[in-house]
Amino acid sequence: MKRAAKADKTLWQKIWHFLWYEDSVASWVVSIGLAFILIKFVVYPGLGLLFGTQFPVVAVVSNSMEHDGSFDDWWMSQEDLYLEHNITKLEFLAYPMEDGFDKGDIIILIGTPPERLQRGDIIVYWGGKEYPIIHRVIALGDGSLQTKGDHNRGQIINPPFLDERDVQHDQIIGRAVFRVPYLGWVKIGFVNLLNAAGTRAA
Repeated sequence: MKRAAKADKTLWQKIWHFLWYEDSVASWVVSIGLAFILIKFVVYPGLGLLFGTQFPVVAVVSNSMEHDGSFDDWWMSQEDLYLEHNITKLEFLAYPMEDGFDKGDIIILIGTPPERLQRGDIIVYWGGKEYPIIHRVIALGDGSLQTKGDHNRGQIINPPFLDERDVQHDQIIGRAVFRVPYLGWVKIGFVNLLNAAGTRAA
């Protein structure tokens, strides 16, 4: 019995040494694979339960929420569009992430009941693309709402795939609460690498 326990301890010591101390290609590949599995199947679902959404962390993959130049310069280029929805500069300055954010940022989401959303909130929702859309709420309705990307010169109106004038509550994934700059480029780069590899294989 003691011999078996000693053998098990020795095995685990060898595994630990291989993963943590050994500086070989095989060790790196196995460690990265284990990290991916841990994040994908343990950490990410755990965060989803904690934050109340199945997508607690998203990478920004488009430029639709970027602001060009200073806030004042950006506002001058967009003012007429927001005034159509009775959104003033003073009101916009009180919105979360009033300076927008960039492609490659990471956004942390929490699940929020649609009736608790407010104008100016940034939400992530399904809109007919392979990846979710992250835009700002500019109008609230009964059972639906309207959104717009801060950088866009207007709302996306492309039914039946996406009509930003009529985003249904059941399309909403979560509300943005925190931004981590640049970290999303890791995911974007990895996806681009896989796509390039797939193209070459084809």
